[in-house]
Amino acid sequence: MSATRVKVTVGVCGGIAAYKAVELVRLLQKAGLDPHVVMTQAAQHFVTPLTFAAISGHKVITSLWDDSAIASPTPDASIEHIDEALTTHALIITPATADIIAKFAHGQADDFLTTLHLATTAPVVVAPAMNVNMWNHPATQANLTILRQRGVHIVEPGAGYLACGMTGSGRLAENEAIVAATLQALQQHYPMSDAAQQDLAGETIVITAGGTREAIDPVRFIGNRSSGRMGYVLAFAAHERGARVILISAPTSLTAPPDCELVPVVSTSDMRDAVLEHLPGATILIMAAAVSDFRVRHPEPSKIKRNGPLLLELDPTEDILREAIAHRPPGTLIIGFAAETDSGALLTNARAKLEKKGADAIVANDVSDPSLGFDSDNNAGIFLTRHSQVEIPATTKLAMANRILDETLALKTTTPVVAQK
Repeated sequence: MSATRVKVTVGVCGGIAAYKAVELVRLLQKAGLDPHVVMTQAAQHFVTPLTFAAISGHKVITSLWDDSAIASPTPDASIEHIDEALTTHALIITPATADIIAKFAHGQADDFLTTLHLATTAPVVVAPAMNVNMWNHPATQANLTILRQRGVHIVEPGAGYLACGMTGSGRLAENEAIVAATLQALQQHYPMSDAAQQDLAGETIVITAGGTREAIDPVRFIGNRSSGRMGYVLAFAAHERGARVILISAPTSLTAPPDCELVPVVSTSDMRDAVLEHLPGATILIMAAAVSDFRVRHPEPSKIKRNGPLLLELDPTEDILREAIAHRPPGTLIIGFAAETDSGALLTNARAKLEKKGADAIVANDVSDPSLGFDSDNNAGIFLTRHSQVEIPATTKLAMANRILDETLALKTTTPVVAQK
């Protein structure tokens, strides 16, 4: 099934993460889907229906009881939930609260969303978000087991600092992971027939992501602010376009896209070994990770006590991009990234890196803008080759990932890979 104009229904529930569903609707649109929104009564305390109506371009359903329909009844007014159930291709629940999960598991139908759930035969994707103790409670886990047995797709929550002030599992999964699970559910339920959606079929793409860590002692490390999102959405987008994807990831709180081969690493040395191991089978290598450029010369075997100033001796880490270029098989395309903080010298520095390393292209981006790059769902950049430069204006990282893949595919099909000197 082609994703273009496929209707999906986003059920928004009453949790603090409800605001993230606004961006989810945008990402679903970027993926070519047509999202409609249903809100529970509790959800409306966190985000207004008007917000979702403006983003989706559709009426937002908030109740089984439409006052205007009651005043001027029509033949379809009383069965709107049935119409929605029959016309949607997927039902996505986010943030899925413990309450809605329990209702779904036990077949309760006391509002529009729960009634819709019982009436639809479309695939259901549930993205839970709640307090860690609620998540770990045996009742919640038992209800999730029931849903899994019925074929519901559960997008596992991440772990970290929660809105309630506690730390642990229960944090809503990244929107990119929810989109990926939705597209996977659609593909499983409705076999794809649009060859244009599979323009990377036959490619094996190795993608690096996240920020590597270099130990200072057993509890401290040198690292950077990379969240890994750019690499993860590249992996998601490449897989959705038919590629076999190997994702080499430094530590991150993100959930790997479904069906990607995840290779977890920690240090720059680990990442270098993983890249060289998987390079021989790759047709494309995209180095999106933020690699730590230095490591401590002599890491301490036990935790360093705070006893005044501390002097660390640093050595440069391996240059993974240069080594990969030196060892790449014939025909393998290699794309590097250049994260810069001097916007005035962005292009100059990126072009210098392109020439020095010998990559086929460099994606240059300015990470000094807090609304882009690190810790953001948005990004912008320049796709730079020896003979061209393509501006990618500020957009979501998912949209930018697809632009990068578009340019990479064009480069692969029109330009021979530069031979090594």
